Amino acid sequence: MLPSENRLRRREDFATAVRRGRRAGRPLLVVHLRSGATDPHVPGENVPPPRAGFVVSKAVGGAVVRTAVKRRLRHLVRERLAMLPPGSLVVVRALPGAGDAGHEQLARDLDAALQRLLGGGVR
Repeated sequence: MLPSENRLRRREDFATAVRRGRRAGRPLLVVHLRSGATDPHVPGENVPPPRAGFVVSKAVGGAVVRTAVKRRLRHLVRERLAMLPPGSLVVVRALPGAGDAGHEQLARDLDAALQRLLGGGVR
């Protein structure tokens, strides 16, 4: 489970990450990353932690399969939060093949996508 401060909840945050962020696609998932940027003109502004959200459509499978994919992805992203820049927004969108994929395959695709987006900073 992701800590509360690391969860994307608002529709606007998802839209910002998807529309204004960079994207890296893999066979099982697509990762959208909007690097964190705070306003330097606002005094005393703290840098927020990185936040992540997940999109798993009905094309992935039934409710049980979608929930299992979301849980796997949450677990994988939680382990990689320290690699993400502070204040960044990450949206992980599962593609239809993710429902049949194992934990290792999802981890491999997530690492490859993050490595591409972060410029080689991931395992």
